[in-house]
Amino acid sequence: MKPKLTPIILWIMIIGSGLVVANNYYNQPLLSLIAKDFNVSESKVSNIAMLTQIGYACGLLFIIPLGDLLKRKRMILIDFVFVIVALLGMYFAPSVSWLFPLSFLIGFTSVIPQVFVPMASELAEPQNKAQAVGMVMSGLLVGILLSRVFSGFIGEYLGWREVYLIGAVLMFVLWIFIYIFLPEIQPNFKGTYGILMKSIVDLVKTQPQLRLASFRGATGFAAFSAFWTTLVFHLEEAPFFVGSDVAGAFGLIGAVGALAAALVGRVSKVLSTSKIIFYSILIMLISWGFFYEFGYTYWGLIVGVILIDLGLQAMHVSNQNIIFGLDAKAGNRVNTVYMTSYFIGGSLGTFIAANAWDKFQWNGVVAVGVFFTLICLISHILFKKIISDERFFF
Repeated sequence: MKPKLTPIILWIMIIGSGLVVANNYYNQPLLSLIAKDFNVSESKVSNIAMLTQIGYACGLLFIIPLGDLLKRKRMILIDFVFVIVALLGMYFAPSVSWLFPLSFLIGFTSVIPQVFVPMASELAEPQNKAQAVGMVMSGLLVGILLSRVFSGFIGEYLGWREVYLIGAVLMFVLWIFIYIFLPEIQPNFKGTYGILMKSIVDLVKTQPQLRLASFRGATGFAAFSAFWTTLVFHLEEAPFFVGSDVAGAFGLIGAVGALAAALVGRVSKVLSTSKIIFYSILIMLISWGFFYEFGYTYWGLIVGVILIDLGLQAMHVSNQNIIFGLDAKAGNRVNTVYMTSYFIGGSLGTFIAANAWDKFQWNGVVAVGVFFTLICLISHILFKKIISDERFFF
């Protein structure tokens, strides 16, 4: 008999998603501190953020499909051991060269939230699926944003290494809760790992909705990552002259937008998914207008942060509601395709934005963000009929 999604299981998924995914984002407000500690350039230390995202994309591609092949609880508990080892490695790293492979390993192993999301969809009652996915996604997205607040303040006042030590302790505590409360779910795929991976390719070939959602997610997250990776460098310059604590505090502001992800299920009863996505991308585009015109003021950055997080998260949840409706038995695999694309986009946005900052400073970053957001919008408009037969967005 399939377990039910009880409140305690749902809250473990929500909180767990936030805590685990936070491991990937601790580094962003800390980049300047790490650069100064090891006396390396900002562009070089930005590779830490890029390698974390590449590692996450690889983990999504090679680990998450196992959620359909193996017992999920056992897989999660084993994965956590490697997460803890990677975080402790960051704490003890003797040189900056150690941080690059360790950052990749953190990203590679911190993929469990992407097991929780389809798991919540699978265990929830049909009428509650969108709400359950939205709540887990909200936990994940708030974790992303609040991780910056946490790491910014801890890094500024205790040191960047202590951020990773505390992260390792949190993972150990979460391991205990998962061991006690999370139910075991039997695999729903019979076959070898090779056949499983081939089925992912088949999903990409046969599901145009999945391809479009993945492309939207990749370009949207590329723009999002371009902003967050370079924000700490921007705030260190005139007219702000502030440190990682203030850069991290912007994550708290962004959480206001991320919380909207839980409301997408309700909005979908009034607006079609296609319209929600269209308006979400427009909101992201408007945010870049604020970053360009008012990016040298605190209020301009605050408004822009709220808008970019609101737009991305609403689009992200809408994308996932689409892909989880494609094949209930392949939830982990469709999520693998989507989220791998998502973080490849994020790593690309991080890399290009870091180089744009190096050469053109803030205006270069804004140009990168606008470019990726426009590609996202154009792709949605051109291929919207794949999702629905709507003729108009308004």
